[in-house]
Amino acid sequence: MGVELFHALNRGVDKRTLFLDDQDRARFVHDIYEFNDSAPAGNAYRSFTIDKMMDLRNPSLGRERDMIVDIHGWCLMGNHYHLLLSERAEGGLTKFIRKVNVGYANYFNEKYARSGTLFQGRTKKIRIDSDAYFLHILHYIHLNSLDLLEGAEDWRTHNIRNTKEALVYLDEYRWSSYLDYCGTHNFPSIITMDLFQDVFRNYRMVISKYLRDMALTELHVQGLTLE
Repeated sequence: MGVELFHALNRGVDKRTLFLDDQDRARFVHDIYEFNDSAPAGNAYRSFTIDKMMDLRNPSLGRERDMIVDIHGWCLMGNHYHLLLSERAEGGLTKFIRKVNVGYANYFNEKYARSGTLFQGRTKKIRIDSDAYFLHILHYIHLNSLDLLEGAEDWRTHNIRNTKEALVYLDEYRWSSYLDYCGTHNFPSIITMDLFQDVFRNYRMVISKYLRDMALTELHVQGLTLE
């Protein structure tokens, strides 16, 4: 692989919902851009607007940063998030995650007039330590959104009722890096795609085959015969 990759994930304390509406999701997306910088975090809450978030769809966004991590993939769910990260600077991974968690918690607590811990604990960081894991992890992060699609919730056990429906859903779910990997500018300024684009040349086709193979595996397990 050449790059040391980590799957970082955290969820709300007591499994509480972290993202109650699109403004919350947009704020977190804004944070993972804004806080990927060696500079101190500052108070980004008061300066945040939906317009500023929409600027993140510009791949040549001009604000100069001294980035401390590369974000290779991400996905937001109701009560948790997934990030696929590598360090650019020593200690960058820990610094970035701390800034994002604290910054988002400050925003959330102020918006909803609450206090106390928002996340359940320290963010879990899992090192991607094999080629097989490397080839699987980006798909895993992106397919998390299928938890929200009726009939696809059991995708982890290769049980997907309708693969075409699943692909349509993935194309409509904007709170992950999936669309950018498929060539649709969603939030391209956030992520570094070179590492996986070298492996997955046509990502939408790769995911389509991945889901079809899941369906075939499930049919085989059930002992069904395909026509």
